[in-house]
Amino acid sequence: MFIQTESTPNPATLKFLPGQNVLEVGTADFPSSDAAESSPLAKRIFATGGVTGVFFGIDFITVTKVDDVEWDHIKPGILGAIMEHYQSGQSVMAEDHKPVSGHAEHTGEDGEIVGQIKELLDTRVRPAVAQDGGDITFHGFERGIVYLHMQGACAGCPSSTLTLKMGIENLLRHYIPEVIEVRPVAA
Repeated sequence: MFIQTESTPNPATLKFLPGQNVLEVGTADFPSSDAAESSPLAKRIFATGGVTGVFFGIDFITVTKVDDVEWDHIKPGILGAIMEHYQSGQSVMAEDHKPVSGHAEHTGEDGEIVGQIKELLDTRVRPAVAQDGGDITFHGFERGIVYLHMQGACAGCPSSTLTLKMGIENLLRHYIPEVIEVRPVAA
């Protein structure tokens, strides 16, 4: 098995490409080792030490490290954990894990606007941020403000504010006049 790695715009995050599907559908975010209970693979990665977050996409694994640890020191252990996991034959997620689309449900009078927001996120934004090892999902819409949740490499990325304001906000405002502003939310 050959696992490729790619840097991301977030220097604390590295993208690992195992050359096969990680998840069949959706994404899975593990912002702490406690959150990794539903994934044998995420638990293995956290066990290597120096890891603060793990995120799974369809064909990639994004790992976020502790600030004062160098990638050269922990990358071999992470690669080994991923390789061992795939060779063990274990599943990536526990059997009772339900895949998520990522978007929060929205009920109310703004349903049509929210549908347009989600469509633009799914077709224009999410594929681009997945290339960088992350995901951005809809969290809410209230009084013209769109609330988005950033995961994987996007969470804590120095350029995430610029991506939100100059990229996503401008895109949504262009296509949906009811959108006034875009703001990030914590998990």
